[in-house]
Amino acid sequence: MELRVLQYFLAVVREENITRAAESLHVTQPTLSRQIGQLEEELGVRLFTRGRHLKLTEAGVILRRRAEEVTALMDKVENELKENSEIGGIISIGSGGLMALHDLGTAMDGFKKKYPNVQYRLYTNSAEYVKERLEQGILDFGILLEPIDVTKFEYIRMRTKERWGLLVNTSHHLAGKEFIEREDLLDIPLITTDRLPLQRELDNWMGGDFHRLKLFATHNIITGVTMLVDAGAASVLTVEGAANMLDRTKMVFRPLYPELSMTSVLAWKKHQTGAGIAGKFLEYFKSIR
Repeated sequence: MELRVLQYFLAVVREENITRAAESLHVTQPTLSRQIGQLEEELGVRLFTRGRHLKLTEAGVILRRRAEEVTALMDKVENELKENSEIGGIISIGSGGLMALHDLGTAMDGFKKKYPNVQYRLYTNSAEYVKERLEQGILDFGILLEPIDVTKFEYIRMRTKERWGLLVNTSHHLAGKEFIEREDLLDIPLITTDRLPLQRELDNWMGGDFHRLKLFATHNIITGVTMLVDAGAASVLTVEGAANMLDRTKMVFRPLYPELSMTSVLAWKKHQTGAGIAGKFLEYFKSIR
């Protein structure tokens, strides 16, 4: 299976139409149709259901995910191998909403000024997504909220603390409080992380009463639940950095008391980030800490 054919396949997925995909690729429609047909024959599966708009079959969905990973990795390899007269390239970083991004942003700005040809590619997603992309070599770095298993990675612990609190609608009766205490959480619908290690930390803070909370839902990334807070359906137990990603005109963040804070790490795959532009960035980041 050639990389070019995977790129053709992804173009058809994107356009949902052979003609438009062929135009975007600057190939003829018969050529593209033949390539997709040969790909289906090679794999022994149907990738699309034919109709006015091409739709992916279950097998097509699986191939799309893997094709995106392969093409992203090849783009990264080609970028790293380019010979430039000046140091440059793309550094890919994944993270959720964490305050540590502020510290990393300072380093990114300083490094960019030192090497103007550097660019950054940022991915915002769950910790599991970031870990998976780190393991696959698609990401150079990831910022991960502890506690988290980092046995497959090397890492630097970030200095910024990730403070927990409650994100509530501005009309909520707790919005006027300066701090949120344990008892405040027992009688309101709550949304919180689906990461079990984080739930255990919250349970410790609750004195073992986490099971008494009225859990409305769990989430893997906070951006998906903002409408529920906006509607007043529930409030979210989250870290401050994640709350800062959201529109704060209708929602407010109130920290927990006693304070519950966690650390995060800047992680990278073992034996991977030692050379190239990512290696230089790591050296720079260590030098300014």
